[in-house]
Amino acid sequence: MWKKEDVKTQGVPENPAAALPPVSSTPSTPPRDSSFAPPVSPRAAACISQGIRIKGDVTGSEDLFIDGHLEGKLDLANNSLTVGPNGEIKADIYAREVIVRGRVDGKIIGREKIQLWSTGNVAGDLQTERLTIEDGAVLRGKVEIETGKPITTREARGISAPSLKSAAASAASGSVTT
Repeated sequence: MWKKEDVKTQGVPENPAAALPPVSSTPSTPPRDSSFAPPVSPRAAACISQGIRIKGDVTGSEDLFIDGHLEGKLDLANNSLTVGPNGEIKADIYAREVIVRGRVDGKIIGREKIQLWSTGNVAGDLQTERLTIEDGAVLRGKVEIETGKPITTREARGISAPSLKSAAASAASGSVTT
């Protein structure tokens, strides 16, 4: 079984001082451009990159950034999900916070917040406390805003509580042009 600790100890030489390059007064590599932004979310502890395809159920206890393909079901109950600009998800999503910059086909339940960026495209129902939609985002589906009462796991899985009060709004947009 692979562990991070194994990788760190494998390449360490016996004499660490001998492996260090001599110190030079001029830098050998140019400094990084400060405007460079990493493609992943800075809060995401885990990443599914653009070349990765997953079919099946995904659960986790860390924030997740997906820029690849996922088909199935995604459950990050107490964590955040960011769908990158190249991300394509065909799944029902349940997370504390969901940020969509790519494409999602399926129901999204963001207990606290859902954000649709201008590049986001969602075909499915949304259920959340707070919703942000930027100009240019595409949403086809029903929106259910739950105010004052957090969405529980029981309600999110389709078992409705008798005292559930919600404001429902339907939102529709035109098709995406590529």
